[in-house]
Amino acid sequence: MAITAKDVQQLNEYAKGVMDRAEHHAGNVKGSALTVLGGIIWRADADSIRIRQYAGSPANMLWIKVNGKDYAFRYDHASEQIEIRDGSQNGTILHAIDDAVPITAIETIMRGL
Repeated sequence: MAITAKDVQQLNEYAKGVMDRAEHHAGNVKGSALTVLGGIIWRADADSIRIRQYAGSPANMLWIKVNGKDYAFRYDHASEQIEIRDGSQNGTILHAIDDAVPITAIETIMRGL
């Protein structure tokens, strides 16, 4: 199940969860996660941010629309990267991001969505 993030409180809760989990399990995406989160807030169509819930808490996946097109963002444990997928969580991987990707490249990726 997913909830629609319509206020800063929900986004704050999601961001805290992502960063807490990154500290323990995904240290190579801590910086890039912050950049991607900023890009999501910047690029998402109004009321289109949907956050996956697991056991009542935000999980490591969300969906947005940019200009009406759907994108899924998820953390992949095997590759230890944030994936941006086309349309859904099972869609084609458009981009895979970790801390080795420069901030300027992440900005370019987000601008291109």
